[in-house]
Amino acid sequence: MAKAKSPVERSSGNVFKDLGLADAEEKKTKVRLAVEINEILKKARLSQTAAAERLGVNQPKVSALANYRLTGFSIERLMNLLNVLGRDIDIIIRRPPARRAARIRVTAA
Repeated sequence: MAKAKSPVERSSGNVFKDLGLADAEEKKTKVRLAVEINEILKKARLSQTAAAERLGVNQPKVSALANYRLTGFSIERLMNLLNVLGRDIDIIIRRPPARRAARIRVTAA
């Protein structure tokens, strides 16, 4: 007996939006920034204590970042942490093509 297939829905590109969560764009942006911070810290092979010292935060904040518990972090704070890690942040504001809604996009170079 074959199982009935569930319909497949195309993602919007934002899992938080797909789940119907409030502030979906903000959540997506925070996660993208945190991914970059975590990648930099991983490549530097810093312990959480050493990372905390370098970032000027306490170790529990580094642990929260590492586990993507981001409620205590604003987008601005995450961008400042990237600056502390020697990364530039460029913000580009432009009108989206007529075919789609405006969005926030974070790209690491």
